[in-house]
Amino acid sequence: MDNIFSVKGKVAIVTGGSRGVGLMIAKAFVKSGAKVYISSRDGEVCESTAKELSKDGTCESIPTDLSNQEGVISLVESFKLKEDKLDILVNNAGKTWGSTLKDYPIDKWDMVMKVNVGSPFHLIKELHPLLKISGSMEDPSRIINIGSPAAVLGSSLGAYAYNASKAAIHHLTRVLAKEFAKDNININTISPGPFPSKMTEFDTGDGVSFLDRAGQGTPIGRHGTEDDMMATSLFMASKASSYITGATIPLDGGVHLG
Repeated sequence: MDNIFSVKGKVAIVTGGSRGVGLMIAKAFVKSGAKVYISSRDGEVCESTAKELSKDGTCESIPTDLSNQEGVISLVESFKLKEDKLDILVNNAGKTWGSTLKDYPIDKWDMVMKVNVGSPFHLIKELHPLLKISGSMEDPSRIINIGSPAAVLGSSLGAYAYNASKAAIHHLTRVLAKEFAKDNININTISPGPFPSKMTEFDTGDGVSFLDRAGQGTPIGRHGTEDDMMATSLFMASKASSYITGATIPLDGGVHLG
């Protein structure tokens, strides 16, 4: 059974891996024996996080800004200098912006769409050959996109581009899963509900954090934990999920139920 859930010896990239959900996933992979490359815009934080994670395994830093094509290519080229194959790609880096409809700026809409949809698509395109090398029918290579229940819920909270971008990444997962199946590459989405992250680190005005408030509002009655994210990401990256592709895994305490 240990081999079924193992990622030992695999090579992974986790974008936005220096904090929040990305850090949880990177930590799970490193602790389980994978060689992990993390990226983020802040080079200093990215490097210090990689050093900290390396206490439990192997983690390297590739700082880059994924809001533009140059940043995507920089990540890919830096990775290719170090590795000739890729087993796991986690597209976690994301942006959000919220305001009233009448004040919503088009440049912020474009920024959110570039980071949340454009960059994952181009990373997948550029890294497809390396993922294809690693995959087999028994244990395919994995692409894990990070989505959100916001993709299917009607309430926007003013985050119009974020909701639309997550709906897009959910559907892109399905489209590419069918296309890449022949290459032994499985693509799935993990759709997290409220988890500790920069996006949830604010007070709602009554002394209760948004994270706690959102957690209390889930059917299960709590927010997600590091263990929840680590367990699910390991399952989706290991041989245990070899027969799953094109799926959205709702890791949200029931938020998607409405």
